[in-house]
Order: sequence, then structure tokens, then C-alpha cells
Amino acid sequence: MTSLVGRNGAAQPVSGPHTSGSTVPEVVARLRATFATDRTRALSWRRRQLDALDRLLTTHEREIVEALDADLGRTAFEAWLADIASIRAEIRFARSRLGRWAKDRRTGLPKATLPAWGRIRREPLGVVLVIGAWNYPFYLTLGPLVGAVAAGNAVVLKPSEHAPASSALMARLVGEYLDTSAITVVEGAVDETQALLAQGLDHVLYTGSAAVGAKILEAAAPTLTPVTLELGGKCPVVVTADADLEVAARRIVWAKLTNAGQTCITPDYVLVEAGVKDELVRRLVETVEEFRKDAPAAQRIVNRRQYDRLAGLLDSHGGTVAYGGSVDEAAVAVQPTIIVDPDITSPLMADEIFGPILPVLAVDSLDDAIGFVRARPKPLAAYLFSGSGAEHKRFVDKVSAGGVVINHIGLHCLSPQVPFGGVGHSGTGAYHGRWGFETFSHRKPVVRTYTRPDPPFLYPPMTSLKNAVLRRMM
Repeated sequence: MTSLVGRNGAAQPVSGPHTSGSTVPEVVARLRATFATDRTRALSWRRRQLDALDRLLTTHEREIVEALDADLGRTAFEAWLADIASIRAEIRFARSRLGRWAKDRRTGLPKATLPAWGRIRREPLGVVLVIGAWNYPFYLTLGPLVGAVAAGNAVVLKPSEHAPASSALMARLVGEYLDTSAITVVEGAVDETQALLAQGLDHVLYTGSAAVGAKILEAAAPTLTPVTLELGGKCPVVVTADADLEVAARRIVWAKLTNAGQTCITPDYVLVEAGVKDELVRRLVETVEEFRKDAPAAQRIVNRRQYDRLAGLLDSHGGTVAYGGSVDEAAVAVQPTIIVDPDITSPLMADEIFGPILPVLAVDSLDDAIGFVRARPKPLAAYLFSGSGAEHKRFVDKVSAGGVVINHIGLHCLSPQVPFGGVGHSGTGAYHGRWGFETFSHRKPVVRTYTRPDPPFLYPPMTSLKNAVLRRMM
């Protein structure tokens, strides 16, 4: 990543309806000035912004759907479910609990500190940055905004430049609905992102690839800016012999075909017990045919670079194509494809697929599947289809992942009641619901005591009696 300087060495202005002509340092300085007034700390201000964000989403649903169609070829239903309804669920959840979350919490203290008492205060961090992703441009940018605003921060939103229609619409609507002295959109690409990171902001939440996540950490390190990373990885699905194969196939295909597989928690590959592999593959193929019977043969991919990468995966997998396998270069589209028993050393099994290609591999047992998953970097999500409670427990106990879902796909991401985040290579930190509020808050301990009595045990000279008393008390 390179720094934000023009060819003459001067800072470049950033775009947007309320940032036009301003440089990144000027935008951040304005937000810091607003935060310094303490206006964003008021619960009334936070509630107004959440209500305004809700109105933005409902009033402009049609325009949001059109922008997502322009950027990604997303259907209206998928756009509503993933990029509108999901954010509104976060807003309603946070709005109804905000007072409880923000309230000071009393806590006990050791006997040695008596008569002191303690409390924990949640206070906003300051000016925070949300760097969104192109695959769900609104959800992955405005979704984290809910937690940041609920916590009382000023916020910079940096939408992905790879979804330009969504980015432009977001910038315009945020400018119309939200308090732009405290919440602003900076459009742009690498230069603008690097310039924002150089400002020493109070927190950064980034959603995207692990490779770019490493660069975000590197850029944030000189200013010691704390970072939450929501990355990806190869999310496995394990299907055991006693699973309901009809339901498993339907739910796997539904998730895999949503947004053409361009989802960080979508099934990346399936490990199925060998005895039911053929039946599962048959059901997967039938389900794809059913789900796609009125749709084009191939699904649109976000851009030529991603299309070329996916087309390359189809040329070098070493497995058997059970369904699909074709591409449409003119439409920048890839046919939903099921590949059985690919070479586990191929790029298809080494890299996150992020497209409508599903490898299916046979394993001898659940334990073999668990060993396969554990031998690889920790995924953002792991899924198990099984009718056995004992197998459920073993999978949850043995597999380390950002989240685990039994007998479905992705439900944890749609639930603000549970944290959403990665572990290891798939990310660090979490948000959604209260965890978004906590991510963008500082938990400040406050301890209060009295000047009298003033026991002498801590003060010098230290005698054997004082030492004995302190040891007993502590």
C-alpha cells in the first residue's frame, strides 16, 4: 500500500457529497472537532442516528437494490435479505438495548481496597474507521456503523471501490440522512485507505481478504491503531452418514449460490462420509438444477480479475465435474460447478474459492473430517450436518473456527444475539449486537474511595506487622 500523495507530493482531495475538496487529514480533523464537543456521547444523538439509518434503508430500498444489481448482478430478494434486512435487524436490536449497554456497571473490589467501590463505564473511543467490502457493500459498511454509532463514536466509512454504484449511493444517502459533522463517507481506493490509516484513528474495522488484512495491520502499526479484522478462509461443511441429505443439499446449495458464492462464510468445500457421498452429490446436482431452472446458466462475478482467478481454478483441480464447469467470458460469469474429489494440493483446495464452485471430498469418518479441517488455517465458519448429538458435541469441541453452525449455513451471521468474528487466520475481534458496541467502546474502570479512615498498612516504614496484615488481606 502506498501513501496518499499526489504526483507533486501534495495531499489529494477525497470525493463525496460532503468531503469534496477536502483532504483526508481535513476530514478527520473535522470529525475530531465534533467528537471533542461530546455531542456524540449523548444517548439521544445515538438513537437519532440509528433511527435515521433505518429510514435511509427503508426509504431508498429500490435505489439500493439497483446499485447492488449494477455492481454485482444481485437479485432484489438477495439484496433485501443480505444488505437491507440484516442491517435493520442490527439497528432494532441495538436501539432497544442501547440504554442498558451504555449504563455503568457496578463491580466488587478486593477487601484490601475497602471502603472503595468500583464501576465500569463504557465510553466511545473517538474517531473510528470502517473499511467495507465489495461483496455486501451496504451490510459490511453500514452494519458495523450500527455498533460504532451505538457506542457514541464519530465514524469514517470507506466503502469498497469495487462496488462503485453502491459506494456513490452510500455517500449520497449518508450525507442526506446522518449527522455529517460526525459521520462521513470517504470514497476511493488504496491511497485514500492508507491516508486514513495514517491519521492515527481510535479504531479500525476491516472486512476483506487476509492478504489485505495483513497490510491494514502493517499500516496501522506506526500509530498503534487497534484493528478488528473480519477476514475469510476456506469454510468447511462436514456431512455425516446419518445427516438429512435432502435438507443438507438444499441448505448448502442455497448458501453457495447466494451472491454467486462471493461470501466470506459460504461453504468452501464439503467433506462427506464415503458411504453417502454419491447420494449427496446427486442431491446437490438436483438442487442446483431446481434453484437455477429459471436463471441464466452462469452467475455474474464482480470483475474480470475475480473471473480470471475462478476460471483458472476450473482448469487445474484434478477432480471430476459432476455439474457445470463452464464460463461465460463475455458476461464475466461462471456456471455453478460441483467438483468431486479434487486434488487436495490443487489451488482449488489451497485458496479461498469465493465463487460458485463447490468441491466435494469423501472421508472415512467424522474424525477424519475433523483432522482434515484442523490441519489447515482456522476458518471463519465451520458447518456440520448430522443427526447425532454426540457428533455435534465432538465437532464443536474439536474444530476451532470463528463460528460453528449445526445443520444449517450462516445463521450465526444473521443473529445479533451472538458475536461474529474470526480466529487465527480468519480474523481477530468480533462485532454484531452487543459485541459491536463493545468493540467500539473503551471499558474504563472507575474506583472511588474515601479519605477517612486512612489505614497505615500501605505506607512506609513497612513493619512485620503491616506485612502480615497485608498478606492476610490480599
